Amino acid sequence: MTSANVHDSKEAAGLITEEDKGQEVWLDAGYTGLEGALTAKGVKPIICEKGFRNHPLTDSQKLSNKQKSTVRSRVEHVFGFMEQSMRGLIFRCIGIVRAKANIAFTNMVYNICRYSQILRYNSEWITA
Repeated sequence: MTSANVHDSKEAAGLITEEDKGQEVWLDAGYTGLEGALTAKGVKPIICEKGFRNHPLTDSQKLSNKQKSTVRSRVEHVFGFMEQSMRGLIFRCIGIVRAKANIAFTNMVYNICRYSQILRYNSEWITA
């Protein structure tokens, strides 16, 4: 966890550990330009491509981004649920310790909500 003035992409390479070597890392277009640093850490970055003014994405790039997005969407839906249903991604507190506690409780509440969904719609997934 970092303070709000640090962009996620600045810390991305520092999050890679020895256990991550050889794994794929799925990132959005905000991480463009980090391929070299992540490859040097021994992971395979899979980053969505970004269009620029007067240089839109080609059809093949759009198709590639769509395929990448289908994998990333499983994780992004968690954050979408937290943001839309729980109003839980904006923390107004002072101090990193309080922010960490707030995130931990938000994650716990999400897990309880997800468990109740599974019980309602897919109770056969739960084994004794």
